[in-house]
Amino acid sequence: MRLLRSTDIALRLLMRLAVAGASTPTTRQVAADMDVPYTHAAKVVAELQHLGLVDARRGRGGGLALSEKGRAASVGAVVRTFEGDGETVECEGSSPCPLNSACRLRGALRRAQEAFYAALDPVTLEEMVAGPTGPLLLGISSRP
Repeated sequence: MRLLRSTDIALRLLMRLAVAGASTPTTRQVAADMDVPYTHAAKVVAELQHLGLVDARRGRGGGLALSEKGRAASVGAVVRTFEGDGETVECEGSSPCPLNSACRLRGALRRAQEAFYAALDPVTLEEMVAGPTGPLLLGISSRP
């Protein structure tokens, strides 16, 4: 399974904000820190704000901060939200699979997908930034 680029950006952005402390980096600063296009980061920030995981303030003295809900969010929930509940493979649609009526692959892939999410559900952002990751995230910040 390969994560969408937006899911990857969301997770890295949340991890970066989890170690920000009292500082409130801007979307542009976080995008530069993570080496992702600003437009992609801005779309992800908008979605994270809509989900209540990130607080964003505009203008002078503004910036991004992890909300209380964001601090408590599980990695599994974030991944599930960004990836959606779609099927791993396309069995129907414009050219349906001829095995659709008797295929066992679809169910096996669905169980594997749920196992993937279940493995990420108990993982928190705090766990993701513990140990060597947190200081590394702080070290890549372009902000003094």
